Amino acid sequence: MNYYKLMMLLLAMTFGQAHAQRVEVKSNVINVGQVLFRAPVSAEFELKNTSGHPCIINKVRTSCGCTTVEYPHNAVAGGETFTVKATYDAAVMGHFEKQVAIYSNADNEPLYLTMKGIVVDEVVDFVGEYPYKLGELMADANNIEFDNVNQGDRPYVRFHIMNNSSRMAEPVVMHLPKYLKAEVSPSKVAPSRTGVVTIQLNSNDLRDYGLTQTTVFLGLFPGDRVATDKAIDVSAVLLPYFGEMTAAEVEQAPRIELSASQVQFDRKGKRKQRADILLTNVGKSELDISSLQMFTTGLQVSLNKTKLKPEETAHLRITGEIKELVKLHSKPRVLMITNDPTLPKVVVGVTVK
Repeated sequence: MNYYKLMMLLLAMTFGQAHAQRVEVKSNVINVGQVLFRAPVSAEFELKNTSGHPCIINKVRTSCGCTTVEYPHNAVAGGETFTVKATYDAAVMGHFEKQVAIYSNADNEPLYLTMKGIVVDEVVDFVGEYPYKLGELMADANNIEFDNVNQGDRPYVRFHIMNNSSRMAEPVVMHLPKYLKAEVSPSKVAPSRTGVVTIQLNSNDLRDYGLTQTTVFLGLFPGDRVATDKAIDVSAVLLPYFGEMTAAEVEQAPRIELSASQVQFDRKGKRKQRADILLTNVGKSELDISSLQMFTTGLQVSLNKTKLKPEETAHLRITGEIKELVKLHSKPRVLMITNDPTLPKVVVGVTVK
């Protein structure tokens, strides 16, 4: 073997060993929630050397002098776990987000850890009710709706939780689709203590106008079992955007008119009941009903035409399964998406009395 081939082999072996050394972190973001002013707070990050080689932390850098870090100064054997503890002095009121960069022989790039929270002059727990049981956590909501969303919007919803178990919880929202992200504050919730879950929608990741529905699950800890008693229903209604239309274009646009915006079924009546609504285009161009959907089960809908010329009408029939409707926790509704710039979303409510 010549000198060139030998050097290439040694480089390949060195490169492979360097990249075989890996440090993984259980969670690289820890939210400590509310922190009292000038009461230093710490976050402990759990890391593991997943390689078969010793890991040595060469240096640690923080985003400011207000944060100190404790870490092992000796080599960490392959397969072992270790802790990096970051402490923030909480000397400034308001939200904070502090980063710690860990430099080691495991990679050429640093590993970044983030501690975040809010410094307050008084820690205030939510004092409302928690009517919903989600596994071992209690919550003040189990259904989330993002209504009237336009492309590019990033709305969010917050709801409160309480740890009803006897152990420290690390609540996590599981089975999130691409268009949703979630954060729990604080990251760890002690027994009988409270926290806040924030779920945010990225409307750019929604594919179609109208209703998009999914179910996520609130676990007590990462890797918790998914079960129906931990379910949170999430819906989003994406609307077409007409903000760039001129006054003249709006004047020539279609207009939808309904004979009724609410139907009522009799709880003591027939098992299956029907209601009819007349839709009329009172505008000056063709009306396009591009989407016809239902928010809940227990309903069937039919529409005899989806494109209406000016002064043309269509018949919407709503059929309700009474036994199904009376069991629902959310309001049954029918949704239509139209090209009427003044009424792109049409909702017909359904009640059972």
